[in-house]
Amino acid sequence: MLELARVSVARGELWVVRDLELTVSAGEMVALLGPNGAGKTSTIMAIAGHVPVVEGAIRFEGRPIDALSPPERTRLGIGLVPEGRRIFPDLTVRENLVVGGYLLPRGEAEKREREVTALFPRLEERRQQRAGTLSGGEQQMLSIARALMVRPRLLLVDELSLGLMPAVVDLCFEVLVRLCREEGLACLVVEQNTQKILTVADRVTVLSAGRMVWQGTAEEARADEALIDRMLGLEAG
Repeated sequence: MLELARVSVARGELWVVRDLELTVSAGEMVALLGPNGAGKTSTIMAIAGHVPVVEGAIRFEGRPIDALSPPERTRLGIGLVPEGRRIFPDLTVRENLVVGGYLLPRGEAEKREREVTALFPRLEERRQQRAGTLSGGEQQMLSIARALMVRPRLLLVDELSLGLMPAVVDLCFEVLVRLCREEGLACLVVEQNTQKILTVADRVTVLSAGRMVWQGTAEEARADEALIDRMLGLEAG
């Protein structure tokens, strides 16, 4: 579904991603891991269209998408849950979801709103509440639900667990795993909580200084303590 072929990304004169090869298939969750500054977020933002690709190509369902704008990529079926949630704090929960479903006809948007709030019942209880008054966990649920409004086939998730209680992290990943298994959603997840992501991901790619240094299954990664300790340098719980 998603293919990165020798993709390089630069910010000014600094290379932040170099020659990255990466694939994500339908129904699969792939973890993109590495220490701070490894190029993980730059990779996610390049796929979403917010950062230009300097070299290489990104293909989605066999189609080159490098020249497409972020809204055009959304229309193709690429959703983004950005780091920091980036909800609209002065809008209600429902209004945030309406913004997320702006590409859908009104009747379909209302149906989809019911579907995504069923995934996160707490949001249904707070539909008319201003989003800025939600807890951090509820805001993350809202950010995910908003991205799901347009029925993406690929979901890009950046730092889901950051600053959240373990129970909320578990709930959010349970929803994503269920969507992957039952609806064929493809997920590419940047995550600092190594212990958690290695229990839910199918495959892992590790970046260091913008380059891919390891790829394999999550099972292989869990068995490789040196990988976690020396390459990732991430939070173990």
